[in-house]
Amino acid sequence: MSGSTDSRGVWYAVGAYTAWGLLPVYWKMLRHVPAAQVISHRILWSCVLLAAMLAASRRWSRFRAAAFAPRTLRQYAAAAGLIGINWSIFIWAVAAGFLVETSLGYYINPLISVLLGVVVLGERLRLAQWLPIALAAAGVGYLTFTHGSVPWIALVLATSFALYGLVKKTAPLGSLDGLALETGLLFLPALAVVAAGEAKGDGPLLGGGDALTGLMLLSAGAVTTAPLLMFASAAQRIPLFWIGILQYIAPTLQLALGTLVYGEPFHRDQLIGFAMVWAALLVFLLEGLAARRTPPVLLEAE
Repeated sequence: MSGSTDSRGVWYAVGAYTAWGLLPVYWKMLRHVPAAQVISHRILWSCVLLAAMLAASRRWSRFRAAAFAPRTLRQYAAAAGLIGINWSIFIWAVAAGFLVETSLGYYINPLISVLLGVVVLGERLRLAQWLPIALAAAGVGYLTFTHGSVPWIALVLATSFALYGLVKKTAPLGSLDGLALETGLLFLPALAVVAAGEAKGDGPLLGGGDALTGLMLLSAGAVTTAPLLMFASAAQRIPLFWIGILQYIAPTLQLALGTLVYGEPFHRDQLIGFAMVWAALLVFLLEGLAARRTPPVLLEAE
């Protein structure tokens, strides 16, 4: 990745994160459809669209040769399971009116990713990098204490996506090929869920659903893959630091939608807990910016 900032890359990133921030509106419009059906349609049509893109770009043979190596299949089976959990919880939570809590999950996700790097990969953090992790943990702890329950939706979303990123860190395929394999591994279970619903006569396509619902379900693959492709283009053009800053567009839009559009409660205790997380992110970003501007120090090899 280049160290320079390409303006097109910035706009691709803004487009991707804005789309992810506004995507709850799309899933909210499908809340009358069982969540399992929505998730399954999302997987099915994403897989179909990605397969078509691979075929159109004449990469199908190369994809098959790389994708079916045993080690690759194991890695992407784990990734498929994690992204399936993430999508399932997200779509269910949006439909059930927990959009504020989903935004919390994506605010704390980068900090959980950093913590996983320490625990799993043995990465070392500077002393100042432990402060935002402690602040975020305090914020989650405060929310748990004041509401009497753990914000499990936020934690599952943040942890599943952080683990997904960890698995993909060493995965051999590119973003398009990787997502095609992941959705391909989930294709048959998703097809079974859709087929079972239609066979019972209460499926959203053949069971008397309206035309708009059917069209939105069929378009679920496009609204899933479009921001992913924008993100992939952005990641090739701009430094990770800018990706790190711009990623907070999505949870900010989700929080605004939840509170201002859908009327979810956001009282004082929630504000205090979120403020701790926001403070953690601010410290995290400022520390990262300061580290980028500090000349490197040569250390003796251990």
